[in-house]
Amino acid sequence: MKFFQSLKRETALLGTSKAVESQVDQFLEMVLEAGTVFSEAFEVYLAHGACQTFDVLAERIQELERNGDDLRRSIETELYTRTLIPDLRGDVLRLVESIDKLTNMYKANLFRLSIQTPEIPDAFRNEYAELARLSVTCAEAVVHTTRAFFTNHAAVRQGAQRVADLESEADQLSTPLQRRIFQSDLDLAHKVQLRYFVERLDAVANQAEDIADQLAISAIKRRI
Repeated sequence: MKFFQSLKRETALLGTSKAVESQVDQFLEMVLEAGTVFSEAFEVYLAHGACQTFDVLAERIQELERNGDDLRRSIETELYTRTLIPDLRGDVLRLVESIDKLTNMYKANLFRLSIQTPEIPDAFRNEYAELARLSVTCAEAVVHTTRAFFTNHAAVRQGAQRVADLESEADQLSTPLQRRIFQSDLDLAHKVQLRYFVERLDAVANQAEDIADQLAISAIKRRI
C-alpha cells in the first residue's frame, strides 16, 4: 500500500470549503473503520459464532453506519450550497452515496449472521476468512483511490486497477468455494445458506469495483 501512502495533496478538494474537505476525510475514515470492525466481527463469528463479542462489534457497525449517514447528508448539503465547481457536484454526490453503501453492506452482513447464525464447517472456514479479507481489502483500496481522486486524480487509474485486481482475486476464490459447498455431503438447505453468505461477501468487492469504475470515469472528466 506504499503507493497510496505516498500520495501528496495537490489541490483543495474540488475548490470547496475546508469544512467540506474535512467532512469527506471523516466520512472516508468511518468507512475504513467499519471495514476493520467487520473484519474483526467476522473472525469472531468463525471462531465462536454469534457471541457477546460479536454482538458488541455489530452494534459498533450500526453506530458507524448512523454517523456515516449523518455525515453524508451534511456533505451533500455543503456541496449544494458551497462548492465552487458545480459541474462536478453530481459526480461527487454519486461517489459519496456509492461509498456509503459499503458501510451499509458491512452492517447488513453482520445483521444476517446474527439472525441466521449459519454453521460454517471447518472445511470451509479458511476460505470464508480469506474471502472476507479480500473483500474488505478491496473496499479499503477504493477508499484510498477516492482520496487520490480528490488530491491527485492522475493516480486514480492505478488505484482503480488495484481494486479490479483484488475483486478478481475474490471472484477466483468465491466461485470454487461455492462449487465445493455444493459438492459436499451437506443437506441442500445448508448448502444454499452457505452459498448465500459467499455471495454477500463477494458483493462487497463487487461494489468496490463499481465505485472504482465510477472514479476512473470522473477522473477522466476532470482532465478534459
